[in-house]
Amino acid sequence: MSIWPVLHYDDTSAALRFLVDLGFSEVVAARDDEDDVVHAEVSWLGGGRLVFGSTKHVESVHGRMRAGSGAVYVVTDDVEAVHARALAAGASVLEPPQDARFGSGAESRICTIADPEGNLWTFGTYR
Repeated sequence: MSIWPVLHYDDTSAALRFLVDLGFSEVVAARDDEDDVVHAEVSWLGGGRLVFGSTKHVESVHGRMRAGSGAVYVVTDDVEAVHARALAAGASVLEPPQDARFGSGAESRICTIADPEGNLWTFGTYR
């Protein structure tokens, strides 16, 4: 996959733990002198990566981003398993697993959660 979404968090260490608990794999976690994660990358088993950083580091153009203002769609073959991991990780479930039809007319099995800082994550079978 050649598109990598970028999110920012106030508590990047907690975000990293949460995403790994959801089923992502940690690829990179660079920390500053205060042991805060300043840059992280996680990968999804089915392909793709997410990049995220801390809102306290404002020196780059991405430093303008606020926590909790993003949304990501992630393809999975097992929506129910992701939903179970999300519940175990303490996510807020906005839409439990259900059948849905997107604007294109395509059918998908989906669930949508909010991470601890308010970013929206939809996991679905639509590729």
